Amino acid sequence: QVQLVESGGALVQPGGSLRLSCAASRTISNIYNMGWYRQAPGKQRELVATIRITGSTDYADSVKGRFTISRSNAKNTMYLQMNSLKPEDTAVYYCKAHLYSTSPPLWGQGTQVTVSS
Repeated sequence: QVQLVESGGALVQPGGSLRLSCAASRTISNIYNMGWYRQAPGKQRELVATIRITGSTDYADSVKGRFTISRSNAKNTMYLQMNSLKPEDTAVYYCKAHLYSTSPPLWGQGTQVTVSS
């Protein structure tokens, strides 16, 4: 089993930047798919960005051009660089991984991002 631990959440002003990290308990080089999701109060959890074992990425329309997902196999860590943050980006951000194409998702515990002046 793989454990995922998110970090990097904080209170930031609109227009600011944050980098979230998702550290895995073992190598991520052969993990099929990893991604970031977020859940705002009173809303459903939604996809933010995903990155496949091939390195290809997908983004929600609301974050395209502002957020960048990446992974470091050497550090067993996935990142989410968030720039030009908006109040509507406020949410708990979760790391998700599918070890294989047919395996159930694994989730981290989440990290809070608050964008406010």
